[in-house]
Amino acid sequence: MANDIQIKNKRAYFDYHIVDKYNAGLALLGTEIKAIRQGKANMSDAFCMFIDNILYVRNLHISEYSHSSFHHHDIKRDRVLLLQKKELKKLKFRSEEKGYTIVPLRIFTNERGFAKIEIALAQGKKDFDKRDSIKDRESKREMDRAIKG
Repeated sequence: MANDIQIKNKRAYFDYHIVDKYNAGLALLGTEIKAIRQGKANMSDAFCMFIDNILYVRNLHISEYSHSSFHHHDIKRDRVLLLQKKELKKLKFRSEEKGYTIVPLRIFTNERGFAKIEIALAQGKKDFDKRDSIKDRESKREMDRAIKG
């Protein structure tokens, strides 16, 4: 199975400093994985949170599968993230510290065809940090233009 599905959350890199990354499995329904393989998912508003020691991803928008029958999945339902217990404990402990949160970065499929989500322990950026990010991006773009032509 080709590993060509890459759904990214570009906003996360702009809004947060990434501290630590984890790969987690996603508990999905059949029509959800088929829609992800079609590339019909949006992560822009998604976030992760613990409910009773279980890590969920919320507001992950997976559109309806185009070839499904009348039985569709809920588009923005909470989906369970599958991690090892020691990783869950570490994430829960670190996310309860002030300023830290868990954000999803990208959805991909592994070589066996399973959908995985890359999540990160992140710290929010201040406005001046965001301006620095924009400035760095603009300077890199200008340097690339100068090199090209």
